[in-house]
Amino acid sequence: MSVVAALGLWAAGAADLPDRAFPRVVAATVVTAVGGTVELAGDAGPLAGTGADLAVIPLSVTLTGALVVAVGFLRPLRHRAVADAGELAGWAARIAVVWLLGLLGLALAARQTFTISLGEGEVNDLADLFGIRPQVGFTTDVPRTLAVGLVWLAGVLVLTLLVSRGAPLPARLLPFQRSVRPAAHAMVLLLLAYVGLGLVIALIVAATRGHPAETLAVVLLGLPNLMWLAFTLGLGATWDGRVEGPFGLPMPHVLDEVLRGRDNTELDVGTLAEQDARAWWLVVAAAVLLLAAAFVMAARSPAGVAAWRHALRMAVALVLTVLMICLLGRLSAHYGLSLLGIGDLGGGLAGELYLRPRLWSALGLAALWGLVTGFLGALLSRPVRHPGAVPDEAAAHG
Repeated sequence: MSVVAALGLWAAGAADLPDRAFPRVVAATVVTAVGGTVELAGDAGPLAGTGADLAVIPLSVTLTGALVVAVGFLRPLRHRAVADAGELAGWAARIAVVWLLGLLGLALAARQTFTISLGEGEVNDLADLFGIRPQVGFTTDVPRTLAVGLVWLAGVLVLTLLVSRGAPLPARLLPFQRSVRPAAHAMVLLLLAYVGLGLVIALIVAATRGHPAETLAVVLLGLPNLMWLAFTLGLGATWDGRVEGPFGLPMPHVLDEVLRGRDNTELDVGTLAEQDARAWWLVVAAAVLLLAAAFVMAARSPAGVAAWRHALRMAVALVLTVLMICLLGRLSAHYGLSLLGIGDLGGGLAGELYLRPRLWSALGLAALWGLVTGFLGALLSRPVRHPGAVPDEAAAHG
């Protein structure tokens, strides 16, 4: 996680930060990637005030950490069909100890203060007159970071057991894998497919339009943020957002064009299509990849499961997936500087960025898409249904 965060921040130009702050910014990035709390604070002297906040999860770093932890957890359990709960808990505890020690070191290192330049001219002269030296810094809430990081780790380990076909389970939980694992596996494949598609698009953009460093920064820090947002937009979901001041959304540029300069903007396929008609392809991509995920889910399920049951399972799985995206994909950032409580002293330095979903409509659309694609996927998978047939309910009870 630290390597991915460091490479992404280096590509974004963070290596040039003053006071050798780069390692501390890397540590803060990893902390936020696991849901930890990084608090911003500002100081501009007795006559001026600053305000800053930042809430964003670099999901490229998060995804990398989740995949590495999953592989490390499964490796000693490979080639096993069944494992008792005590053994699984023991391996999880070993990982948790190493994880918490590493996270503690990162949380303690993630603190830094920067002095902000106001440039040349009247603004800088006014700041000198009043003795204003605006600063902004960040620090970490260590106890909360450790608690949230432990919850994150537990979630990754549980999800690993749910998704992996070869992960051993306690004997009493084996019946649940027939209904839960195919759906969970299909959702993970769906999310990874979107990330893979985004990587291909990013490489094409870097090769044809230049700016490879900026593109690499986006890939290594926030590619899932953008692609999973695109997935929800393809489902028909709406996000509310705004971009003002120096903040921006680096890729694709159409997002910045839609959100900048308005009090509150509805972000959906329609508003994107007003800037670029190719946005309608998001709906096509969502339909194709969802149908493929539903097909995989049904094909990996035991034979004899009714199509309507596949539809329900797909709907539940997709609702939970979209809920996760909506909770992790929202972001907000704000910085402001004022003198005697009036105005923006920075002359364009202050800014605001936020993006948040309309949650209930997104979940409703996910349920509808899940029902339709789950039913169609079940019908399409009948010729290739899992060979380990399980009798239907009537036969099982007869």
